[in-house]
Amino acid sequence: MGRYVIRRLLQMIPVFIGSTFLIFFMVYALGDPVAALFGDRAPDPATAAQIRNELHLNDPLWKQYLLYMKNIFSGDFGTAFNGQSVTSLMGSAFPVTIRLTIVAIIFEIIIGITLGVITGMRRGKPVDTGVLLLTLIVISVPTFVTGYVLQYLFGVQLKWTAPSVSPEAPFNELILPGLVLALVSLAYVTRLTRTSIAENTRADYLRTAVAKGLPRRRIIIRHLLRNSLIPVVTFIGTDVGFLMGGAIVTERIFNIHGVGFQLYQGILRNNAPTVVGFVTILVLVFLLANLLVDLLYAVLDPRIRYA
Repeated sequence: MGRYVIRRLLQMIPVFIGSTFLIFFMVYALGDPVAALFGDRAPDPATAAQIRNELHLNDPLWKQYLLYMKNIFSGDFGTAFNGQSVTSLMGSAFPVTIRLTIVAIIFEIIIGITLGVITGMRRGKPVDTGVLLLTLIVISVPTFVTGYVLQYLFGVQLKWTAPSVSPEAPFNELILPGLVLALVSLAYVTRLTRTSIAENTRADYLRTAVAKGLPRRRIIIRHLLRNSLIPVVTFIGTDVGFLMGGAIVTERIFNIHGVGFQLYQGILRNNAPTVVGFVTILVLVFLLANLLVDLLYAVLDPRIRYA
């Protein structure tokens, strides 16, 4: 296991370098950070030349990238155009989005897997048809629609929660935004779990467990569910990065100043250091989440061994 982890970590290095260089290239080579800094105003040529020299924009792109990588390994992600360091923006944005993502993942695991098991065990029954129809509706409706509807229903009409989230964004205020963020993924988890459960109910090992007279609960939890969760764990593991980076709509609806909000502001204002810095961290999140998923395979299926 230890050698496998080391090998996977080494494999992440070229993936990380390739991904971050592609992001860096798209932001800096295909745009003009100096023009974005001044907005609609035309910069003075001498001032623009000085800024380009300070930001090393006159250097070749590969040299700019090497300088950027050197700086981030020392904890310096650059400075946003408003004068605030990108590191400080991360320090305020990532904790909020991490809490929001945790709430969303909890909804996916508890509600999604539970509904998937129930419908998979009752395939073809009315409850199965109803849940499939409901998940299809959830997948079809855009997030901004469900977000505003739930915000109006629970926040404005029923007053069960505040329509928007306070700057501190505690867990109790993130329940509704977390549900909105998780809805589409929750629907996919439900359908994926249902399909996997339905397929494994016809497997030989399950019929053998039933023939041995094992208790129904033990058969479902230790045999059926454990073997059916491998594709579900794969989806949820990769979904962590998507939830953190794709929370732009949800954070805008509930006025949450997290990663999605900062990325939206950075893209809107062509703030290159902010966009590149935040996406670099999201790449690391994707890579580590995939490594964790691979390690969980061995926990769920004892037949899987890593050398």
